Formats: sequence, C-alpha cells, structure tokens
Amino acid sequence: MKLLHCILYLGTVGIIIFISGRIVPKRWFDSRSFPWKSFEWEHGGRIYNKLKIKSWQNKLPDMSKICTKIMPPKKMVSTDRDRIIVMLQETCIAEITHVVLILLSLECLEIWDGIGGIICTVIYIAANIPYVIMQRYNRARLQKLIDREDRVMSRENDHDRSGAYNGDPLGKLN
Repeated sequence: MKLLHCILYLGTVGIIIFISGRIVPKRWFDSRSFPWKSFEWEHGGRIYNKLKIKSWQNKLPDMSKICTKIMPPKKMVSTDRDRIIVMLQETCIAEITHVVLILLSLECLEIWDGIGGIICTVIYIAANIPYVIMQRYNRARLQKLIDREDRVMSRENDHDRSGAYNGDPLGKLN
C-alpha cells in the first residue's frame, strides 16, 4: 500500500511540475546567470563527454515526443538566434523541473519509512539525474552558438564604428 502511495504521490507531483514548467514565463530564465550558466568544472559541457552522453541522451524518453502539441521539439531545426534562445530557456525549465522532482521525491521517505521508501526515492532520483545532465550539456553547447554569434556581431559593429568600412571603400565618407 505504501508503494502505491509513493507512486500516486510521484505521479501527481510529476504532472503538477510538468504543467508548471509549461506555463512559467520563459523570460524568467537567463542561461548566462546562476544556476544555469556552466560552472567552471563543467568545462563548457565537455565534462559530460566522459559520461558518453552522446551515446545515451537520445535514447531516453523525451516529453517533446510524447506531448507534441505543447512541447517544442528538441531538435535543432535552425540556427536562428531567437530559436536558440528559446531552446536555451527550455533547457533551464527542464533542468529546474527535474531538480524539483528530485527534491520532492524525498517525501517518499516520509510516506514509506524504511528500506521501501529509500529504494523508491533512490530509483526516482536516479531516473531524473540523466535529464539534469542532458540539460546542462545541451545548454552549454547552445550557449556557445550564441556567444560565437555575439562575438561575430561585435567584431562587425567595431569594424563599422572604426570607419574602416562603412560602404565607402576609400574611407572618405567620415
């Protein structure tokens, strides 16, 4: 019976957190600030290559394939800056969703004290950790695309301001 209570609790919490993640404003999430920004020890997401993330990340269940009407696809369909920014925000939302699910799963230790609650909690945490890792890995990669584009745009703007080229090949218009 306690197993059923844990399952019902985790299912209910999962649905509530999923819906919350869909309605929370994306503008609340800035991938360049704490806690979303890559930590130094993550080496821009490269640390996750040691976990062979490329070999398993696409094998995990993906809500965007299950709820196609309300979840944006996770595939890179374009390198449009606005689309990448939305994808960055989605990784933040997905990460916080899984972190909250992990934290709320600790309630199973109260619902089912003893080894049963511990096993239930450990399984639920272990099932959510790969999703947190995927979000951090993918966000670092997407952020590199945006940062690279920002550097190119900055160089172009610096070039325009210097008068080196502003449509006048001889530089005499300034």
